[in-house]
Amino acid sequence: MQVTSPIPKKHARIEIIPLIDIMFFLLASFMMVSLSQVTLKGWKVTLPEGSSGKVQSKKDYVSLSVDKEGTYYFDKQVIKLEEILPRLQQVYKTNPEAKIFIRGDAEAVHGNVTRMLDQIRSSGFLKLSFEIKSKAGKGVGPTQ
Repeated sequence: MQVTSPIPKKHARIEIIPLIDIMFFLLASFMMVSLSQVTLKGWKVTLPEGSSGKVQSKKDYVSLSVDKEGTYYFDKQVIKLEEILPRLQQVYKTNPEAKIFIRGDAEAVHGNVTRMLDQIRSSGFLKLSFEIKSKAGKGVGPTQ
């Protein structure tokens, strides 16, 4: 004869919802930490504003800047226009997949930016991006 217990038998359950909550919290934390570690390599210029900009990843990139006085910068180093092409060709030899970020001051002369763009195209790079301040993405991405 088998005697059963009056206490109902409970089966063990593994709750997965708290585990999912913790994983989302860790994912969000790691994303915020990685975004805060973005370093700017470009010279500080007053960027023009655009309403439909997207924040892009800045991994393996070169920043070329021109300010309103017509001074050129290669990753925050002052450089002459004639020196841009040899430096970019050297970068192209080591990493042909590098991106070029062009930072032109809002008050820069259009011809200075065009001359810099011509040097970039002559070096063989095809991935170019113009940096602007995005009205759509206020508070997103690196700050100046």
